[in-house]
Amino acid sequence: MTETLPPCPECNSAFVYEADSLLICPECGHEFAPGAAAEGDVVRDAVGNLLADGDTVTLIKDLKLKGSSTTIKVGTKVRGIRLVAGDHDIDCKLPGVGAIGLKSQFVKKVTD
Repeated sequence: MTETLPPCPECNSAFVYEADSLLICPECGHEFAPGAAAEGDVVRDAVGNLLADGDTVTLIKDLKLKGSSTTIKVGTKVRGIRLVAGDHDIDCKLPGVGAIGLKSQFVKKVTD
């Protein structure tokens, strides 16, 4: 019975190998614990800060909403985000707009 190793969480390479208690990706050099890959994906903002449910973020670029003529301006503060799986990894509500999905690459975490 062969054990299937999880893909690299950084580059999704399937060529991961075991070394002692770590898994190592030969393509990008990322080292990680076997349990860390099974916990799920981590979501980071545009500058690399780790995001969590309930965080407050600001937009770093003007975003045009699909299907409408509305544009959400840079600097708009979004409170109480919820992380979800998928292409748009942040669900949130904006006053005057409603519920929308955002990509984490267009937001920056607000630190108080």
